[in-house]
Amino acid sequence: MLKRLLIALAALGLSLIPSNSFADTINYMAVLTGSGENPPNASTATGIAFYTLTGDILTINVSFTGLTGGNASAAHIHCCAAAGTNAPVWVPFTGFPNTTSGTYSQTIDLSTFAFSGGGTEAALIVGFNTGTAYTNIHDATFPGGEIRGQVHAVTPEPGTFLLLATGVSAIVGLSRRRIRDKGSSIVTERI
Repeated sequence: MLKRLLIALAALGLSLIPSNSFADTINYMAVLTGSGENPPNASTATGIAFYTLTGDILTINVSFTGLTGGNASAAHIHCCAAAGTNAPVWVPFTGFPNTTSGTYSQTIDLSTFAFSGGGTEAALIVGFNTGTAYTNIHDATFPGGEIRGQVHAVTPEPGTFLLLATGVSAIVGLSRRRIRDKGSSIVTERI
């Protein structure tokens, strides 16, 4: 029983170790605020964009709320510029909701995607990995963008692996104690 538990926990631990194959899934996110725009503004609207990249397939999920400048008129990914500077649109969000709050989802194949602004798949991925790509949402009051957020890779915190190791150690210790206690109770019963 203990041996099976240790094997299962080892398999779980190995599954959490990232590998470097091309088809790995990489997660990115951007937190959109008025203060993140260039120039910054006092908008109380917020948004979050999640990106999942598996090979050439990019899945986009955006949620936003409270646009103060009217209904969204456009949203997209810009690349490649540091926070506080502007860059051209590379990935427009076709069919983005024309509302002040909402959600948006789209999946695109970057290997066949027609980038605008001179973009390329390789450069976009570099922009995602270096934090120089950004997402923003535009409206009538803020034609340059009401809320914006730089795109950053989402990685597990080092503490995740420490917690896993602590949990495995605790389970092994409890299992050993249970086996030891069970063995001593059998000896006590015989005496």
